[in-house]
Amino acid sequence: MLIRPKIKLAALFGFVLSAASLLVHFLLAKHTSEDLVTFHGTAELGGDILPILGKQSIRYRKLWGPVKSLETIQPYPNPRSGYPAPSKQSNGFIYAKIFGGFEKIRSSICDLVTISRLLNATLVIPEIQESTRLKGISSKFKSFSYLYNEDQFIAALTNDVVVVKSLPKSLKEARKRKKFPTFTPKKSASPDFYIREVLPSLKKAKVVGLVITNGGCLQTILPPSMVEYQRLRCRVAFHALQFRTEIQELGHKMVQRMRGLGQPYLAFHPGLLRDKLAYHGCAELFQDVHTELIQYRRAEMIKQEIIQEELTIDSRVQKRNGSCPLMPEEVGLLLKAIGYLPETKVYVAGSEIFGGQRVLIPLRAMYLNLMDYTSLCTKKELSDLIGPETPLPLEMPWFPPPKSEKQLIEEWNKAGPRPRPLPPPPARPIYQHEKEGWYGWITETDTEPDPSPMDLRMKAHQLLWDALDYIVSVKADAFFPGFHSDGSGWPDFSSLVMGHRLYERPSARTYRPDRKFLTQMFDDIHDNLYHPKRNWTVAVREHLNRSLNMEGLTVESVASKPTSFLSHPLPECSCRTTPISPGTPEQVKGRDGKLLYGGEDECPEWMKRSLESISLKLKLAEDEGVDESDSQEDNVDVDEQESDDGGRENRPLEQDEEMDPDD
Repeated sequence: MLIRPKIKLAALFGFVLSAASLLVHFLLAKHTSEDLVTFHGTAELGGDILPILGKQSIRYRKLWGPVKSLETIQPYPNPRSGYPAPSKQSNGFIYAKIFGGFEKIRSSICDLVTISRLLNATLVIPEIQESTRLKGISSKFKSFSYLYNEDQFIAALTNDVVVVKSLPKSLKEARKRKKFPTFTPKKSASPDFYIREVLPSLKKAKVVGLVITNGGCLQTILPPSMVEYQRLRCRVAFHALQFRTEIQELGHKMVQRMRGLGQPYLAFHPGLLRDKLAYHGCAELFQDVHTELIQYRRAEMIKQEIIQEELTIDSRVQKRNGSCPLMPEEVGLLLKAIGYLPETKVYVAGSEIFGGQRVLIPLRAMYLNLMDYTSLCTKKELSDLIGPETPLPLEMPWFPPPKSEKQLIEEWNKAGPRPRPLPPPPARPIYQHEKEGWYGWITETDTEPDPSPMDLRMKAHQLLWDALDYIVSVKADAFFPGFHSDGSGWPDFSSLVMGHRLYERPSARTYRPDRKFLTQMFDDIHDNLYHPKRNWTVAVREHLNRSLNMEGLTVESVASKPTSFLSHPLPECSCRTTPISPGTPEQVKGRDGKLLYGGEDECPEWMKRSLESISLKLKLAEDEGVDESDSQEDNVDVDEQESDDGGRENRPLEQDEEMDPDD
């Protein structure tokens, strides 16, 4: 009889333990889910984790390792000979207003400093009009300091140009009354133009103003006798032009977050800008209202005589010529062909992507860890970067109110004598979502409205987002441009990033795709995009791997340097630790005979010793961390897929139906 109460007591005790265990599990699950939400909200590491590959494995080196053939090139922008310090007795002051986006501002400042040195003038810190003319921008920043560090800029150019923060008080009032001559130079203006036209006015008035709108005010390739001025451009772009401290700190935090757990990442810039698409006639890459917006902008460019072509142009022909960008979906397929896994971290640069997030959907489906500045930074971090701003009034609807039936009848009665022409056919249906965005005007009026105060403010903020993207892209383990060196003559974001990477880390993996070749390759598999034949994958991989090394760099120099020196600052701003290997062309020249690539000076001995010391330390660190568990199977797989030089012979696509195992 005593056994039954004991059994009941044991059962009751077990029930209590079970209930307590369930309660603990629920509490743990709740706290874990909260931690996960916080983790993803701050975007410390992103979604799925890329399987960690040993840094000594062949697969890792093929995807992320340095390009061996370019390791001998090192940055060396120092003056070489015949470069005296700036004269204390200058010819006068040069002040400037720079209009345009991030790329135009950066390129124009480099040209402006070079011109000041050429004319022996004192440079006043230029005004960045994209931010200064906007109402409500934080008053704690001046124009230039909204983006760049003024003190660093002045200090870094001490031995090149005298830079001051403002004109003397006695000259400020005269400037307001527009007493000083002002010039609006063309982007490709020659040094002779400034010596003949600007210098006499500068000596006479002691102050000259420049208005720069085209992304530069000096020709890209200067004569060989002015090689020191080219190096000055490099010192400005890569050393003097440092972002203000808050931008740099947040940018480096973003890089650290992208490299969580020591993993590498790839940066991709789509290059989908409305002006670029309109200039090249790529409207048909999009649909509906986006096509109309591009065509409207193209019509404006024709009126301004920026374009000398017809309004309507076949976008398919332009695409085959390589004049249109690679779409994000195509870039995803190319990255897949190279061998980047779906878990690879991909940073999407470009604060403005024409077409919005919709065009990124296919790429996001292929690469799960697709990130941008909004997913890597908290709202507080971004608002702190902007600073305190005055509130703007709520915007009223800009489009005209709908007309009543009575108004329509009155307009019809006043329309004039009959017979009248037949009414036009009904237009395409206009959906509500097309009226709600910034582009809604195109469904209501024939002219684009002036930007609202909020539009202007967002345009200023865009400079900050581009600066963050620039930092993350330059520091990326690999960079892939969707649209670069387009031949329009304007500086573009991707080319500036590629030039900075080429200067700072020439051996970093920077892809230089030939859009014309790749478009033809995509045409070959148009009906089978996601399951191409293995030969197609091998051919694409070989092309992209060749674009990394000296061959791709040589081809790129011919295309990009004549339009933007900062996109290819070789050979003027670099040196080689060893002589060029036999069989490699020492110099590559353009059609006009000007040097585009090769002919770098040999690095000085102090630099060689320093590099050897650093290389030895890195080698010792790598030897200690070698992962001996790398499987032979992995090595064989990669060796079969590609060679160092990408020299596999291409076989006809029809001969091999085998699927790529990486697909």
